[in-house]
Amino acid sequence: MAHKYTSKTFSLSLLAGVIGQLLIGSQAGAQTSDETEAQKEEKIVVVGRRISQTDIAIGTDEATNTLAVTRDELLSAPSGISGLKMLENLPGFNVQTDGALGLYEFGNSVQVRAFQLSQMGFVLDGIPMGRSDAFGGSPIFRYVDNENLGAVVASPGAGDVSAPTYASLGPIASYSTVRPSEDMGGMVAVTVGDFDLQRTFVKLETGDIDGFRAYVSRSKTDSDLWRGPGTIDREHIEAKALYEFGDSYIQATYVANDFFDYDSPSAPASTFASDYYYSYADSIPEGCISSAGNVYDYNGDGSIDDDDFTPVFTGSNCTSYYEDRINIRDDKLYSLGFGTYFSEDIKLDVTAYYEDKDGYGVSPDSYSNTLGIYTRQAAAGLDVVHPRGVQYGLSTVGGEREGIVAGLTWYMGDHKIEFGGWIEDDTYNRTQARLNKTGGSADGDVIMDEVAYYRRNYTAVRDTTQLYVKDNFSMMDDNLMLEVGFKSLSIDYSLDGYRDYADYEIDSQPGYGPQSVEAEYSDNFLPMVGAVYRLNDSDQIFASFAQNYALPAGTDDIFDNAVGFDAPDPKGEEADNYEFGFRTNRETYNGAIALFYTRFDNRLIASSVMNPATGQPEAFYVNAGASKAYGVELSGVFQPEVFDRELYFNANLSYKKAELVDGFGSNPAGSQLPDSPEWLMTGGVTYEPTEWLVANFSAKYTGKRYTDFAESIELDSYLVAQAYVDIGGPNNFGMPENMRLRFNIDNVFDKEVMSFGFTGSTFGRPLSPRTFQATLTVDF
Repeated sequence: MAHKYTSKTFSLSLLAGVIGQLLIGSQAGAQTSDETEAQKEEKIVVVGRRISQTDIAIGTDEATNTLAVTRDELLSAPSGISGLKMLENLPGFNVQTDGALGLYEFGNSVQVRAFQLSQMGFVLDGIPMGRSDAFGGSPIFRYVDNENLGAVVASPGAGDVSAPTYASLGPIASYSTVRPSEDMGGMVAVTVGDFDLQRTFVKLETGDIDGFRAYVSRSKTDSDLWRGPGTIDREHIEAKALYEFGDSYIQATYVANDFFDYDSPSAPASTFASDYYYSYADSIPEGCISSAGNVYDYNGDGSIDDDDFTPVFTGSNCTSYYEDRINIRDDKLYSLGFGTYFSEDIKLDVTAYYEDKDGYGVSPDSYSNTLGIYTRQAAAGLDVVHPRGVQYGLSTVGGEREGIVAGLTWYMGDHKIEFGGWIEDDTYNRTQARLNKTGGSADGDVIMDEVAYYRRNYTAVRDTTQLYVKDNFSMMDDNLMLEVGFKSLSIDYSLDGYRDYADYEIDSQPGYGPQSVEAEYSDNFLPMVGAVYRLNDSDQIFASFAQNYALPAGTDDIFDNAVGFDAPDPKGEEADNYEFGFRTNRETYNGAIALFYTRFDNRLIASSVMNPATGQPEAFYVNAGASKAYGVELSGVFQPEVFDRELYFNANLSYKKAELVDGFGSNPAGSQLPDSPEWLMTGGVTYEPTEWLVANFSAKYTGKRYTDFAESIELDSYLVAQAYVDIGGPNNFGMPENMRLRFNIDNVFDKEVMSFGFTGSTFGRPLSPRTFQATLTVDF
């Protein structure tokens, strides 16, 4: 039995009045006490077919700046949009993706406050999604279709202590899928669009059968790359079953994602200025073919002669051909949850999950580069074969992740006490090698038993334990709500196997051999304190402080450096997050504003450490001091009465200063953090003149950024616009009411600009061009 808060009206304080004016403007006229009581019985708020769950959207009663993308907004997005791209309309989130749908995994970046994508936590229906690495991780966009999502709730600063994550230094994004419907039925959606986009989505619902209900859905997305040859192919299946009996439930979920795509090249801005559609070649380029005969006894007859294979694809530009630049992922996630009330005041929720990850990526390697490494490894006695031409650069990624999340909630008068924990075992396997292909061409077949050189073959394990306890309680006639809690986080990390080249070979001699590396990361007291004060039935102020601790970002990339001694482990990353804000939810507008300050310690950088035995430096990662970010985040919706609730406006505005506290190398203190614009803004207008029409136009502004700490590589500011028209519902022109037709346009004005940059590099990726799609949806 949930504790219910009853609010009493307080006069609006001067502070609330000032902040309210900053948000939208004050509401004219005072209400009588009778009107106030009526409002308490049935509160009038902003409404619209693309505005839903306003209390969730602005984070009502949350002690942190918690905002959401609600279901109606998700259903207005382009069909097949990435789960990561859904965050770009929230304040403070600088999301850059490749393509209108954002499906290319190596073209994604997120910056929020002082943190990047690898320092965020993601949760799906209470299941932790681990790290977001394309290699070995569980990126959220592999596991969701927006048609099945109920809401995406994000905290840019300090997530709940109960959120299971070892990656987050504060930011948490929680994705919740919808419950199975009580009615039997389903939906079919068909999408077509530019670049030969074809997508289908089919969902079937059982309806309620004596407390049991379930759904299953399948989507299939096929498209050409917008830049150059190659395709994107994605098959995605989701299923959920729910059985409710008495005060208990059992829930099972299943997600399967089969993804295949081709790479497209990154390059400096000058390259795209000359050719915005710069890409890999769709055929073997001239100059690639150059014969190199009599180099190896391929046929094993004891002599090198004309009877042996002759490499011909030896030119340096052979690797510009688009074949053998592919990414394949096959991921499955299973979960089983149970919840029950032991009494009317004590509730238990438990979810067990298992994830099976498999996949590989391929990048071609040139004949000359492979030949040099092959020669050294052959001299060291490794079982390698002379390259035949262009190499099949195979990187396999796979593994398993299994765990359990449990929480107990106990309602004790004005207190809501929660405690629980999370344990997980994550095993990741990675190999890297270069293999020959028949004919020595990227168009040939892979010869699996002809390895030209080895690079990696290891297994990494993360064993995680997290415990938490928190108390939510109210004071001052339930108008002051307090949240106090802490968590304990412990991760045992190990890596076993061949880490990199030096474990195989050093200077044509045998290398270090397979190695075992272990590291422990823990912090047993990570507090969070928050408060919400209800000024009246519509307005709240909130404040919070939280400490967070995380496994170093890119842990595998740190420990698979093949150093020749026991290098000191980098420290875990730490952050302190402070917030203070105000939110309001009124008849014609709602919004939230938050001031924040974040300090992030133990930042990691690629550097070197000194080998005490040789006195020589070796490449490794080290901690390099602190960073900080401070600023303001504002979001809101305004629905003027003058337009008879047919027109409403939404906007998000963020200003921040994110900079180094401690300089390092040639990067002085005070330098702006990479990919951290001072200004971010989104705004839109939605028009609903009838029950059957919704139209929206929106724009996103991203301020000037740098890709390096020294502020020497600049990305220009830019403004990009999107629009959609949604037709469906009750009408007088004969269209079935269960049918909807939606048109989406991305990058309306066909803006050409560099939108994505790699940290510390001049290389980046351009914004995708104007893209159109149309979706027909039928409910039944």
